[in-house]
Amino acid sequence: MIVKGTYFQNDAEKPLVYGDVEITNVKRQRLRGEELKEGILCEPVMVGFCGTDNELMHMGSEGRLTAKFPEGKNRLINGHEGIVWVPSENRFAIVLIRGGDSWDPTRYAEDETYFEYGCDKADGLFADKQYFHPDMLLKIPDGYVKDGKLDLEFAKKMVFPDPFACMLFQLERMEDLGSAHNFRVAMRKYKCDEQTAREKAKEEVFDRTVIFGLGTTGMFIGDLICRNHKNAKVLFVARSAEDSPKVSFALEQAKRSFADGASNENCTGSVEYLQNNFDSEEELAKAIIEKMGGRATLFIGVSGVNVEHRIAFEHKVLGCNGVYNSFSLGPQITFDTMPFGFENHLIMGSINFRQDHMEKAIELLAQSHYNEIVELIDRDEFAADPIGAYKNKIYSKSAPMKTAVIWNPKYVQI
Repeated sequence: MIVKGTYFQNDAEKPLVYGDVEITNVKRQRLRGEELKEGILCEPVMVGFCGTDNELMHMGSEGRLTAKFPEGKNRLINGHEGIVWVPSENRFAIVLIRGGDSWDPTRYAEDETYFEYGCDKADGLFADKQYFHPDMLLKIPDGYVKDGKLDLEFAKKMVFPDPFACMLFQLERMEDLGSAHNFRVAMRKYKCDEQTAREKAKEEVFDRTVIFGLGTTGMFIGDLICRNHKNAKVLFVARSAEDSPKVSFALEQAKRSFADGASNENCTGSVEYLQNNFDSEEELAKAIIEKMGGRATLFIGVSGVNVEHRIAFEHKVLGCNGVYNSFSLGPQITFDTMPFGFENHLIMGSINFRQDHMEKAIELLAQSHYNEIVELIDRDEFAADPIGAYKNKIYSKSAPMKTAVIWNPKYVQI
């Protein structure tokens, strides 16, 4: 079937193209042990742009995309964040993008394979029609469809379930590892049994949390920590001015999460911001420690720049028995093995999520204010010059925090 859409290819001049593209119905497996199933034909409605899309475009310009292409193809239809209409089932759905021959989508073994719609080995949402695995079309909550059309503000929120689910996984991992890393200290400190100590260690890993970088992933993980850990002290560190709309929104959302969290009675937690406008890394590190009232128990790197690890390790922002969560894609991490060992640091790095994370993300986002940070680009404007749109609007220095496109206006209440 030939449809209109955008796709990436290995081409120095035109790594991203809009035009006719052929889609095929490939049998896919959601999880190991399940049967291969043909896809269901869907119509993308609202699609969000992710930083991964921008990275894939750069990879295409450098001829490095071959491993990402679906089998037998020399291109990849992009787009992995959004909502679709399922004509055969007369409903809207959120696409669960990640599946394959694996027991657990958050862990890979050497003999397992995977695919991600719009990212890796499977075509995505930026097309008029597309096939998706029937069990990977997740339901939306009730109350957001009227006369067959989707509420626009709800639809804006639904460009975030993928990254929000990934942050739910990050929270789970930090809780698991923080507990395992420090429970023996807690047993002696509180003179308690192992189970009690594990719970205390899980909480205390968030005592002084530095989130280095304030894109949507940094914002989301701050939100979730505040929502789930009533005594957490969170410090966002980024270059944006303190009075910028992005910073104001992030702080307001985190404070709402402290107030709304089901477990947050008698909340003593706090959230603050520190602008990185210092002349040196040493000054920045000193300011972070002063602001936190001590060295960090947890350092989350989401800025995408190498300064993250230097602030944490060389300048000793990460304290003894601290956890370093490396979520940036690209930066290299180095550390001096002597203090690293004696200070008992734990470095973790993990990406992706399970279906239950995605379903929880949909539920939480539906009640959120994240539609406020989404701006729309007109489909015709994007289609006329997709590369220009990426460079000059969607990923420019003046770009909004999130850009999305209404791909099929007939399904949206505008």
